[in-house]
Amino acid sequence: MLNRVVLVGRLTKDPELRYTASGVAVATFTLAVNRAFQNQQGEREADFINCVVWRKPAENVANFLKKGSLAGVDGRMQTRNYEGQDGRRVYVTEVVAESVQFLEPRNASGGGGSRPNFNENQGYGSSPFGNDQNHDQRGGSNNNNRNQGFTRLDDDPFANEGQTIDISDDDLPF
Repeated sequence: MLNRVVLVGRLTKDPELRYTASGVAVATFTLAVNRAFQNQQGEREADFINCVVWRKPAENVANFLKKGSLAGVDGRMQTRNYEGQDGRRVYVTEVVAESVQFLEPRNASGGGGSRPNFNENQGYGSSPFGNDQNHDQRGGSNNNNRNQGFTRLDDDPFANEGQTIDISDDDLPF
């Protein structure tokens, strides 16, 4: 059996940090993950995925990430249920993060400071193979047209040039 989830997206709001009765930190947040295709109107859609992270990584998420931060999540999918206030059974599906990576410098989203988990031997955005960004690992030039129609990881889904975002209540995960 295999239950593995890898996501890259932007936080839809600041993470919520809480502590259990025994003092264990738990942070919850929602990632907006762009789809790789456009709908019939030519617009790019996103999925809003609930995530939960525990212990020290939860405190790190709460301290270093905020609404709009680009993050990578590695974990597993989990479904749980509980009885709601109205007596009905409520089902929740979420990603339990084993690892959360901060994928941009804090000052890129207005936080200031440096990026945690940053390898100082490499410049931000540089290739792990030691080549510049215009060459692939074999030394050839990248074909910039190869990724047309796909969203770059650093595209901000919240940058709407001052226009309102049209999201129906059915699209929201809460």
